[in-house]
Amino acid sequence: MTDRISKRQRSHVMRSVGRTDTGPEVEVRSLLHRSGFRFRKNVRSLPGTPDIVLPRYRTVVFVHGCFWHQHPGCRRATKPASRQEYWDAKLARNIERDREKSDRLIAAGWRVIVVWECETAEPAKLIDRLSTVIRDEVKP
Repeated sequence: MTDRISKRQRSHVMRSVGRTDTGPEVEVRSLLHRSGFRFRKNVRSLPGTPDIVLPRYRTVVFVHGCFWHQHPGCRRATKPASRQEYWDAKLARNIERDREKSDRLIAAGWRVIVVWECETAEPAKLIDRLSTVIRDEVKP
């Protein structure tokens, strides 16, 4: 599929893409806060600077965009038809980096949860999953 905007416009759009406080991140944080979970965000002292850190539960949450992190089976993870070699390498490296971050956090004793962008479309289902996984980690 051909890009519908000029290279200059595309460059501007890509430069303005934020790394923190994305719509899905804000949505997940809001759901967690309304459910009584308290957290810190973008903790740089942890490997990979997790999007959300719940210290009490020794749990971190990464909120991944379906395209950028290639959510398996998701329609939003479709790669562009142009410059396939570039995108294959770029997106493969993102996946590899995600795996490395998770491995380092797990080795340090943290529980890692990944929330996909498309999961935020069903907030009730998402908070049920998050609550269950997070609370399962609390040791009495």
